[in-house]
Amino acid sequence: MTITIFPVKVAGDIEFGDNIGRVILESARSSGTDICSGDIIVVAQKIVSKSEGRVMRLSDVRPSRKAMRIAGKIKKDPRIVELILRESNEVVRLQNGILITETRHGFVCANSGVDQSNLSKDDAAVLLPEDPDRSARKLRSFFKKAGLDVAVVITDTFGRPFREGQTNVAVGLAGMKPIKNYIGKKDMFGKKLRVTEIAVADEVASAAELVMGKSGGVPAAIVRGYEYERSRSSVQDLVRPKKQDLFR
Repeated sequence: MTITIFPVKVAGDIEFGDNIGRVILESARSSGTDICSGDIIVVAQKIVSKSEGRVMRLSDVRPSRKAMRIAGKIKKDPRIVELILRESNEVVRLQNGILITETRHGFVCANSGVDQSNLSKDDAAVLLPEDPDRSARKLRSFFKKAGLDVAVVITDTFGRPFREGQTNVAVGLAGMKPIKNYIGKKDMFGKKLRVTEIAVADEVASAAELVMGKSGGVPAAIVRGYEYERSRSSVQDLVRPKKQDLFR
């Protein structure tokens, strides 16, 4: 199996109402890389959020007492903390100036995914899409109408317990099964595998990050050659239930 990853550079900033599918399709073509059926289109959540109007002006945010109290502890803008709390189900950790939450989607990450990077205005913050799976399905539908049967993975950058650095993970997907299950199959020595499940959607997301970056105007990538299993699965298949989470 040979896998190739093509960066999709986008000229200019994405704004509310922009058709992300059309932007990616035209940007890929202009760079000489046509999207093909069977490809996986990896998209940074930030441009999806921008197109869906998930950018908040901080001047419109009134922090609660709880947000003010937490902001004092972690030395953070109370308006940002307020947005983090609004986007969360619960605060998982508040330690060493770091705020870890479980988002309304069930993701455990820093700051509920609220971010101020790659925004033209300082007085703003971008939130995760309300329903990243729905966003991915919408993109997949656009490509399908263009005659392209592709999978779509929407990504964000998360930290990991016991590991330094961050890596891209899938926060939304459409058209592919996110986990490859080896349970019940045999290894190269004939031993039956009992627990091995590979988060292939996260691995695709992480691989695509190698060509996407954070500051080069490359918010999307085309992953070609990976033989994924087609499915109507949800990114929720990757979310570990709280009762099985050994870190909480």
